[in-house]
Amino acid sequence: MIQTLRNFRQISTTTVTGVMKQLCSELSVPVPWGEIRGRIWGPNEGRPVLCLHGWADNAGSFNTLIPLLPTEWKFIAVDTVGHGFSSHRPEGMFYTFPAYLSDVRRVIEALQWKRFSIIGHSMGGNIAAQFCALYPEMVESVVLLDSVGFQPTDMKRIPELIRKGVEEMIEYEKKKDEKTNRVYTYEKAVERLMVANPSLSEQSAHILLERGSTRVEGGVVFNRDFRINLTNIIRTSPEQCLELQSRIQTRVLVLLAEGGIITNFNKPEEERNISALLDGFSGRGATVVTVPGDHYVHLNSPETVASIVTDFLKVEPALQADSSTVDVQPAKL
Repeated sequence: MIQTLRNFRQISTTTVTGVMKQLCSELSVPVPWGEIRGRIWGPNEGRPVLCLHGWADNAGSFNTLIPLLPTEWKFIAVDTVGHGFSSHRPEGMFYTFPAYLSDVRRVIEALQWKRFSIIGHSMGGNIAAQFCALYPEMVESVVLLDSVGFQPTDMKRIPELIRKGVEEMIEYEKKKDEKTNRVYTYEKAVERLMVANPSLSEQSAHILLERGSTRVEGGVVFNRDFRINLTNIIRTSPEQCLELQSRIQTRVLVLLAEGGIITNFNKPEEERNISALLDGFSGRGATVVTVPGDHYVHLNSPETVASIVTDFLKVEPALQADSSTVDVQPAKL
C-alpha cells in the first residue's frame, strides 16, 4: 500500500513484535539528498507524538515501548539521518546537532503537524530539547528518556575537539571503502552491537538490528553511516546550554535511569554542569524522575517507564505564550 500525503509516503504496513504484536506502517520523507525513514503507529487522527532515538540506534528503539502507550495516539518514530533506513548525508558532510534539528523540521513540515509532543532517548533527547528551545510554539510536551537535553562542553576544549573532528574526517575519507564495506556474520553483528552498548539486552540487540543492518552475500552490513562515530565539531558551552534551556516553554519530563547516563558524568565540571541543567529544569516546573534500570530501560524494560510517560503526556498542556514575548531567565552555573 502506498498512500501519498503531500510530502511523505506511508508504505508497507508490517507487524512489529515487541512485548506484543501491533501493526505499523513505514514512513518515507524526501529530503534533498535522499529520504528520512521511520515507523508510523496509531490512527491518522491520533494525538501526534514524534519519537527520536539515541546515537547509533534507530526507530526500532521504540518497538517495545510504543505498544504499551495509548493506542489512540499517533506515534512516528524516525530513523535519524545516517541511521537505520534513512539516507546518509552527502559525502564530505559532518553530522551535527543543527543539521539534526533541520531534519526534524523537515519531517514536521512534511507531516503538516502544527502542535505535537516528543519522546527522545539519549541523543534524541538532546535533539528534542534543542528543538523545543527553537520552536516552543510547536511542542506541547517533551519526554527526555535518560537524557538531560544538552551536552555541555567546556569552552577551553572546543578548539581541540573541532580540530580532532576535522582530522578524523580527513582520515576517514582516506579509508572510507575499507570501513564501510565490512561484512559480518549476523551473530558477530549482534556481538559487536552488545559490546559497544553493554546495557543492551540480547533481545534489544536483535530489535535494533532489524533496521540497523542489511543482509548481503556472506552476512550483514551495518546500515549506519560510519561518520556518526567521528568527533562532533559543533559544540555548546555550559552557558549556551543554559540559555537554550531557558527558552523551553514546553512541559518537560526528565526520566533518568539509576544505572544510565548520569553514571557517565564523574568529573567535577561534568557533575556541576549536569546539576545546573537538572536544577534549571526543576526550577521551571519540569518533572524529574529516576527509575531502576540502565541506559536502555525504555527498550529492555519498557513497563518500567510506560505508565510514567503515559500519565505525563495525558495532562493537557496550557497554551504556550508567543516565544517573542516571553521573559527568559537562564539558570546559573
